[in-house]
Amino acid sequence: MQIPKELLKPRKVKLSKVIVRKSKVHGTGVFAAKNLKKGERIIEYVGDIVTKKQSDKVAEEQLEKSANHTKDGGVYIFELNKRYDINGNVSWNSAKYINHSCEPNCETEGDDWHIWITALRDIKKGEELGYDYCYDIDNWQEHPCRCGSKSCVGFIIDEKLRGKVRKQLKENN
Repeated sequence: MQIPKELLKPRKVKLSKVIVRKSKVHGTGVFAAKNLKKGERIIEYVGDIVTKKQSDKVAEEQLEKSANHTKDGGVYIFELNKRYDINGNVSWNSAKYINHSCEPNCETEGDDWHIWITALRDIKKGEELGYDYCYDIDNWQEHPCRCGSKSCVGFIIDEKLRGKVRKQLKENN
C-alpha cells in the first residue's frame, strides 16, 4: 500500500466550522463555530503519515516527555490502517484539540488515508466537540477523564469497557 503523494505534504484544513480555544474540560478544546447537523463532517484529523514503528517511537518519546510535565500533552497518534498511522502532533492539525467525552457529540470515521470528525447529533454553535477516544483496558488508570458527564467513570475508556472499570472500582472500595 503506497502513501498517496498529496498526503506527504502538510494540508491546510478549513476551520470555518470550528474554533479552537481554552476548554473547561481539559486544556484546549474545539468548539462549533456555527450550528452543525447530525452526520456532518466537521473537520479532518490530519498530520504526518508514519509507519507503525515510527508511531510507536513517537508515542514513547511523547509519553516520556510529558511524564513529569502534563502541559506537554498526550500522544496524538491515530490509526489509519494496518501499516500506517497519523501523527497529529503538528501545527496544522486543530482536530488534535478535540477532547474525549463519555457522552460524545462526535465520532471518528475514516478510510485508508483520511480520518474525519463527524457530528453524532445536531450540535449548537459554541458547543464543545468531543468524541470517545475508545481507549482499551490496558493502563486505564493512567488516563483520567475530565468530561464531567453523568456516565463518566473517571477514566478515558471505550464505552464497551466502562462496565469492567466500574466493577473494578467498586471492588477496590
